[in-house]
Amino acid sequence: MELSSEDALRLNVLLANQPQAIRINESSMTLFGLFGSEQVTISLTPSCNDDKYLKLVRAFLSERALGSPGGYPFYLQCWTRMGQMREESLERLLLLGDPAAVFAVVCAEGLSSELSRRAWWASDEAENARRMLQTEAVVNGSTGPELARFLVEYLPFETEAETMIESVRMVLQPRLLDNSERLSLWKKASRKTPYLVGFISALPDELPDPLPPRGDIDIHRTRLAQVNGESIGTARLLLKLLSPPGRTFLSACRRVLNKPPTQDVVTMTLDVIRDYCSSVRPTGDPELVIEALQADADDYMTTASARQVLEQDRSLSAELKSVRFLSGLGYGVVRPLIGDSSAIGSLMCRKLKPALDEILRQIDIILGFSD
Repeated sequence: MELSSEDALRLNVLLANQPQAIRINESSMTLFGLFGSEQVTISLTPSCNDDKYLKLVRAFLSERALGSPGGYPFYLQCWTRMGQMREESLERLLLLGDPAAVFAVVCAEGLSSELSRRAWWASDEAENARRMLQTEAVVNGSTGPELARFLVEYLPFETEAETMIESVRMVLQPRLLDNSERLSLWKKASRKTPYLVGFISALPDELPDPLPPRGDIDIHRTRLAQVNGESIGTARLLLKLLSPPGRTFLSACRRVLNKPPTQDVVTMTLDVIRDYCSSVRPTGDPELVIEALQADADDYMTTASARQVLEQDRSLSAELKSVRFLSGLGYGVVRPLIGDSSAIGSLMCRKLKPALDEILRQIDIILGFSD
């Protein structure tokens, strides 16, 4: 079975003119070719079942673009083995009219700003936008803001907390949204907890609506200025947590953990808090349960690092202990409480209550809300 003579002729003419990308609307059986800012439309005339005919069309495109009717999977394997997935290779994948081939392009290390423009034209899917915004060349290029605004507009249609978080995190990169667009998204975060997780992940020290510093910050700033040696990082972290950026960050984390909707929201927030406090625990995630974290925090207060801080400012003993506790948060905290359960919402919160209550208590100590 072959393409109709009319389609074969038109596709040969299209390819001879070297299009930058090709896409196919399967429902209308229409093929589009991209030429700069213009596009050419071809209405396909199937000579058999539509699905079978689309396979013939893509085999035809693959033969002309790649030299093999096997399509992008065979081609990708071959070029990957040869270590030759260069920009020229990626350009060819965009001529197949295959969304899976486009996805291979948007995930490639060699993605450029120009290729992102072509790939976005070929398949404007939210996941493609998120993937492309992981590439610095795309973020800094002309396509980046367009992808970001698409993701913001598409956010109300997302159903998974993880994808909401990732979308918000991606669009908050520099140069993608203007200040008014960021503030509009921030207002929505007051109703959508996953959006808030995206903010604390992307902009932990630049959150809108900053809180005032803690009332006693000037006293502690003077005392902690005397800390030196290996504890300087710890002293600086304590001061940051007493200042507007740190207090705003902890307050936002508190809002998330006060009533989290899903397990993903909880674990991602714990990871963000741990990373924020990492200077107190440079070894990373200890994967400890709550009780072990409490014991670890007690032990930390006897170390040389803690003593160097407390020698200058003993009144921050409780805060320093809390920071050490927060620096160890992670999935290990929730694993024994949630097990293999897929619970979400209020049921999940009941299961996690012992851990969440303790984490919130430690945050309150630093914020100055504890009794």
